[in-house]
Amino acid sequence: MATHKSTASAPKSVSPPKASPQAGTSKKSDSRAGSPVTAVEMGARQREISVSEFFTKNRHLLGFDNPRKALLTCVKEAVDNALDACEEAGILPEVTVQLEVVAIGSAAKPSASQATRFRVTVMDNGPGIVRQQIPKIFAKLLYGSKFHRLRMSRGQQGIGISAAGMYGQLTTGKPVKIISRIGPKASAHYFEVQIDTKKNEPLVHENKQIEWDQPRGTQVVIEVEGRYQKGRASVDEYLEQTSIANAHVRLIYRSPDGETKEYPRAYHELPPSPKEIKPHPYGIEFGMFLKMLHEAKSQTLSGFLASDFCRVTLPLADEMCKTAKVSPSAKPRDIRGATAETLYRTIQATKIMAPPTNCLSPIGEKAILSGLYKQIKGEFYTAVSRPPSVYRGNPFIIEAGLAFGKAPDSETKPEKPTMPLAEGEQEEGDSELARVIRYANRVPLLYQQSACAIFKAVLATTWRNYGISQSRGALPAGPMAIFVHIASVWVPFTSESKEAIAEYDEIHKDITLALRECGRRLGLFLRRRERAASEFRRRNIFELYIEEVAEACNRLKGGKLPVEKLKAQLQKIASSRTGGMKTDETLGKTGAGPEGLPHSIIVTAEGIEGESSLAAPVSDDMAIEEQPAVPQSERRQKVKTGSDKRSSGKATAVPSVPKKGSSSQHREGPGGTGRKTHRTEKRK
Repeated sequence: MATHKSTASAPKSVSPPKASPQAGTSKKSDSRAGSPVTAVEMGARQREISVSEFFTKNRHLLGFDNPRKALLTCVKEAVDNALDACEEAGILPEVTVQLEVVAIGSAAKPSASQATRFRVTVMDNGPGIVRQQIPKIFAKLLYGSKFHRLRMSRGQQGIGISAAGMYGQLTTGKPVKIISRIGPKASAHYFEVQIDTKKNEPLVHENKQIEWDQPRGTQVVIEVEGRYQKGRASVDEYLEQTSIANAHVRLIYRSPDGETKEYPRAYHELPPSPKEIKPHPYGIEFGMFLKMLHEAKSQTLSGFLASDFCRVTLPLADEMCKTAKVSPSAKPRDIRGATAETLYRTIQATKIMAPPTNCLSPIGEKAILSGLYKQIKGEFYTAVSRPPSVYRGNPFIIEAGLAFGKAPDSETKPEKPTMPLAEGEQEEGDSELARVIRYANRVPLLYQQSACAIFKAVLATTWRNYGISQSRGALPAGPMAIFVHIASVWVPFTSESKEAIAEYDEIHKDITLALRECGRRLGLFLRRRERAASEFRRRNIFELYIEEVAEACNRLKGGKLPVEKLKAQLQKIASSRTGGMKTDETLGKTGAGPEGLPHSIIVTAEGIEGESSLAAPVSDDMAIEEQPAVPQSERRQKVKTGSDKRSSGKATAVPSVPKKGSSSQHREGPGGTGRKTHRTEKRK
């Protein structure tokens, strides 16, 4: 009974079950979910972010936003570094690029179009890299020698090749493999490195000396995920455009399809080596000016201004100090606050000479003509180099080129029978738009075309004024390639991927003036050709009746008239009435060059006219002695002041020597100045 009572009353005495620790934690977190976070908790979450971590999450900023572009970016960064190193060391560059398909696991190796993993190998004959610097160059972001130097170079920030290695590390887990040798007597060093993204420091997996058959140079191997596809914005197009703007480079390209393509060297002479300059006062912001004052090594303010800036002499520095009511003998570190700001405003208001341009290495009209003629088929070529200009204290030079038309041999092919067009339908030729080729410091820009100042300047140019059809807000229509290059100590790219140029007013203006000069020359060529073709058609009509007229006159004279002499006289009259020699010259019927079109090439069925000695490629077995050495002082352009006055079309050119077998005719150019034109044999 007692047992029964205790059993029956047990449920009344039992307490509610306690919640488990996990349930209590969940309820507590739920109750705090909507509560604000304290400053202490927020402070505990803060930590330093390395640049490697940032670009790991934002790799699209560096050009790795899709597999096809990522493959191109890896090749581009390695080739740019190779060309910079060779030119700085005074070595004619020879670069080999090889793309190989890599099989994943035990699967069979796919075709190039279906593959997703590639091995990129870039080898050069440059000066090599010392052993201690190899890990940092290839496995540390923002490490390089070009960021703090004011001189023209392809690289600027020290990000490119190390970012390519980081992308390969993220997508395949494979390290970057480097072989480098600084000379025939030195040992070749082999490295395998990766990036510690938390510390932005290199991790060396292997370091050893190996045997290498190259006397000097560097080889980089990166395995990445990518996609290979030919056509626009591809590795093939990048290498083709690189050869156009770098005629002194010999490129060998082995594609994933197994094809080997060589871009031969057109010149055996390096471009002039740019010199490093000091910053110009107009390109310094106030905060940077204060930093320079604090870090100055000079003991006097005038000495600091004269030694740390270009184009500032001691008398000019003393004058600026007196205008700002500051003692020239004051210590730079003592200048701060309102006094420093007054001095800065005075410097900006002072008229100072533009910075020197020996820090730049422009391509030049002749090299542009040679590159365009070598890679693009056409019938008219021209090139323009603008006088140097300045933006934000940084000197720059704009160069433009133009290739128009189709090769004469392609025009002689039989045309397909024309079919009647439906209402609103257009022929294929009418829809062909011009091709814009953009360069920055000799590097092709293949992406972000619509955001680039070059493309906007091409759209803003009124090509209809030069005889080219153009719709509003669109590229000009027709078989035309437009080449624009900017050379600067610091190219204002819109992003770290270096694909588009910012639209500064000074840059946009110079691009527009260069394009207008190319357009004027093209318009002159088209108008001359149209008039000459019309006169030539008239001459043909006259010649159709000369035979009949001569025979009729002979019959009237009873067969005693000298028929051949009369025909010759009538043909001479027909020729004089239809333009004479000028018509023949314009249509390429004579050996004369394009008179009045400086730095231009006209291609006809019989050959090329104008700057023809430039356009003929130079074979690698040609002796260097045959190429005349030109002093750098003659190659550099002089700074020009004042308005445009169409001076861009009359830039000083390096005299060329005609090749064997070519004839040279000296003709009077516009303005009474003598100009030589050369004619070579028919282009093979």
